[in-house]
Amino acid sequence: MNKGFWDAGHRPTLFAAFLYFDLAFMVWVLLGPLAPSISADLGLNAAQKGLMVAIPTLAGAILRLVNGVLVDKIGPKRTGAIGQLIVIFGLLSAWGLGVHSFGGTIAVGVILGFAGASFAVALPLASRWYPAEHQGTALGIAGMGNSGTVFAALFAPGLAKLFGWNAVLGLAVIPLVIVFVIYMAIAKDAPNPPAAKSFTSYLEPLKNPDAWWFMLFYGVTFGGFVGLAASLSIYFTDQFSLTPVAAGYCTAACVFAGSLVRPMGGALADRIGGIKTLSLVYILAAVTLATISTGPATVAMALGLFVIAMLALGAGNGAVFQLVPQRFREEMGVMTGLVGFAGGVGGFYLASSLGFAKQLTGSPQLGFLIFAALCIVALGGLTMVKGRWRNTWGAALQGVRI
Repeated sequence: MNKGFWDAGHRPTLFAAFLYFDLAFMVWVLLGPLAPSISADLGLNAAQKGLMVAIPTLAGAILRLVNGVLVDKIGPKRTGAIGQLIVIFGLLSAWGLGVHSFGGTIAVGVILGFAGASFAVALPLASRWYPAEHQGTALGIAGMGNSGTVFAALFAPGLAKLFGWNAVLGLAVIPLVIVFVIYMAIAKDAPNPPAAKSFTSYLEPLKNPDAWWFMLFYGVTFGGFVGLAASLSIYFTDQFSLTPVAAGYCTAACVFAGSLVRPMGGALADRIGGIKTLSLVYILAAVTLATISTGPATVAMALGLFVIAMLALGAGNGAVFQLVPQRFREEMGVMTGLVGFAGGVGGFYLASSLGFAKQLTGSPQLGFLIFAALCIVALGGLTMVKGRWRNTWGAALQGVRI
């Protein structure tokens, strides 16, 4: 941990950002752990299962753009409060009315997208309180809310077994309400926020090639993380005939690994530089996913490989957001939305491609192999831009490693 970190910003807001993000992520991927039960009840095929768990990531990606603009317009705290209320009332409606068709699961997935859009709120809520030398650590801690996916994987299958999967949608509202109250009580917008801009000016970062590079890099790291988090319960039940509860435990182990190292990835990037950290991440993720694509023979072998992949991708998430605030400090709200959008699109692609690969070939392995290739593409792009970054905007950052 960097010296002086805890005195550099606003600890209650950092905690509130983490807690909000954590519970939002829990419900964002809720359909993944419930997918084996839902598909058995509604008679979904492999492609429908893959699309069902992928829709929340796509909806979250699109809504992150909206939240990125709202954060700069009305502030992150108010934006987060609106999103939380939409999710709470949406889940209550789904529980009360019931979900009886594939179309109904898609509608629920869109509502859960508002939870996924929390990314574009929680990170700037925390980021604006901390100086440049602590961005990696602060955003790593706030971003560790990824760990909420662990709770979904651990508890949703067991609760579905006891009460039915539709009841889980209603039960999820209880912790969401508690966190909403805490959030409203202790979160605080940072002083001196960026000046309000015209709507078109929010697209200005897209004229800068660096914005597109960051979107690619996060599309691979976060896309891989959330895509696997949403899909692994289906993978373990389909490939190894595990029960939904056992598959949830395996998924939770993988997701916990990826969530745990996110702040470590940010802190490591603060210490050795985000570029070097990301390079190591892409190499390890590519090798591991390519190995997974060969078809692990046992549950233990698959679990070990997925844990390694999630460790790499989780660290990469922290490393990307050590770099983004250094390059786009004044546009952090909209850049969080843009980069988060790309991460959600990456997750949608991975989750849906695994389902379609299973439907077309009888195995999801081709989906893993293609994503491994995307890791190599990202590594190549990073190699291309690192020299320019270090010699231009990186050189102007005193005492900050990129």
